[in-house]
Amino acid sequence: MEAYRDQYATLFHSGNKVVVLAISTDPDTALYSWARDSHFPMLFASDTDMAVGRLYGAASPKNRIDLRYLFVVGPDGRITHRMVPFNVLSGAAYKELQAAVDSAAGAGTSGSP
Repeated sequence: MEAYRDQYATLFHSGNKVVVLAISTDPDTALYSWARDSHFPMLFASDTDMAVGRLYGAASPKNRIDLRYLFVVGPDGRITHRMVPFNVLSGAAYKELQAAVDSAAGAGTSGSP
């Protein structure tokens, strides 16, 4: 999540026309404390019952976590790009994400939905 925070202005247009929602199985109190202390500019949601994870195929009931999947959702509410799984250690993954966000936000024609 620190990479998202540190690249927020570039990847997500500083929140202009873009909302970043991170979903975790951690309780909301833990997420709130961690997000506040780490100065995250994005929103966090708690999925303790893994309902959202199941809806998007990201739930791992055996490990009680939602997997690191990333979805870009366009203004019409439809998923325009999937990165399943998202490789947080890959520079190419962030370039792909930026292109997908730019495309969904109407900031350019780069990237593929």
